[in-house]
Amino acid sequence: MSEMFEKVVLITGASSGIGRATAKLFAEKGARVVLAARREKELAELVKEIEAKGGTASAVKTNVAVAKDTEQMVAHAIDTYGGLDYAVNNAGIEGQLSKITDLSEDDWDHVMNINLKGIFLSMKYEARAMIKQRKGGAIVNIGSVNSFLGFPTGSAYVTSKHGLVGLTTSVSAELASQGIRVNLLCPGVIDTPMHQRLRGVVGDDVYDQALLPKVHLQRAGRPEEIAQSIYFLCSDAASYITGTTLTPDGGLTMTL
Repeated sequence: MSEMFEKVVLITGASSGIGRATAKLFAEKGARVVLAARREKELAELVKEIEAKGGTASAVKTNVAVAKDTEQMVAHAIDTYGGLDYAVNNAGIEGQLSKITDLSEDDWDHVMNINLKGIFLSMKYEARAMIKQRKGGAIVNIGSVNSFLGFPTGSAYVTSKHGLVGLTTSVSAELASQGIRVNLLCPGVIDTPMHQRLRGVVGDDVYDQALLPKVHLQRAGRPEEIAQSIYFLCSDAASYITGTTLTPDGGLTMTL
């Protein structure tokens, strides 16, 4: 029997990409999955898909930038399944890619509210629930290789992802005595809707001839591969890993 059998995992940004793949993997392993995102239709479809394969899932519409939403998101997990063992804070946006001289304050705030404040709020209520249970847990925040690397026109996105390094290491230090591990996962070029939008912005030639050749494995990663890394960080196999980053990027950051 899987160590995840009947464990409760909360996943934000679960309606597509990495979040969707992660939800499916945990459900396959026997976990009870709480799916959180803003897109209700996609969440409902994923619940049906998981249940059709014998899994257990529940959806809750959530805007992680709103404190009331994140508090209710965690309460939904507790009310529905009786606890919270793992949390994957995956919700994020690329926002408006723009030169700093042209970037509006509203566009800056929008990215920060989702990518950085959203994870702060999520962890605040996830940690409260885990501490109250007194049985430990694991939290995985989803950053990016841009948690370490910048790129032109990406100041808001890159800053939000850099901020997750400090947030994750600080909260890890706070929660370690409670038996709660907190780590940051920083994927590289992954074939998700976000990266498809990036391809549209930079163009196929730049994407295929300038970016992908810098990846040692010479290809984009798959969401399912990142889900496996997230699963590892939640599992007992990572019992001595906290306050650190895991960078499944196919070797990209070793080239740049």
